[in-house]
Amino acid sequence: MVSAFYDGGMSVERILVYSRTTGFRHDSIPAGVAAFRELGAEAGLTVTATEDPEELAAGLPGARAVVFLSTSGEVLTDEGRRALRAFLADGGGFLGVHGASTTEYDWPWFGTDVVGAVFDGHPALQPGVVAVEDHDHPATAHLPARWEFVDEWYNFTSNPRPRVRVLATADETSYEGGGMGADHPLVWCHERAGGRSFYTALGHTSESFTDPAFRAHLRGGLRWVLNTPGVKSS
Repeated sequence: MVSAFYDGGMSVERILVYSRTTGFRHDSIPAGVAAFRELGAEAGLTVTATEDPEELAAGLPGARAVVFLSTSGEVLTDEGRRALRAFLADGGGFLGVHGASTTEYDWPWFGTDVVGAVFDGHPALQPGVVAVEDHDHPATAHLPARWEFVDEWYNFTSNPRPRVRVLATADETSYEGGGMGADHPLVWCHERAGGRSFYTALGHTSESFTDPAFRAHLRGGLRWVLNTPGVKSS
């Protein structure tokens, strides 16, 4: 039986979930790891979760995708940076969740060409509205036009829209402390580094990872970076 994750064809073999932190550490990381293990199991994927930069560098060759799950600070060795560049240039997929944009500040290529933007603070955790502007993507196809969610509503040092395909934005009128104005991207994808990259700024709370809509959001992002048959490029 072919998993519902796929439209057909051979199943992929392995993804890596990397959650090393040298800055702020999110309490939701264990819930996120568990969620990706379950998503992997649905799809017949082997999921390796690690916080060891040497294991990451060694594991990237031959993997199909890597997830940076609320990483923070400087988390890669020089060898890991070289391995990530080569992995993406060879068509590997990258999925960044929440704190991934708070990572490798002294490596501009990572922020701009891998994640797509660099974190620049957030207001207090609170309810707000995600405005979905592109439903023609598996990460957002199931979502309503206005998706109520609880998160930190990350701001970024620049608007990534000129260099990415924006899928959803924050409605700053729906919460306190927005810092980017009327056009505040939160979810996007691109292929700037060679392989497919997907980033969602959502996922601060542990509860997010058991929320069916958010789980489907992650599932769709993973399907896209894995270049699942039938999933369109950006």
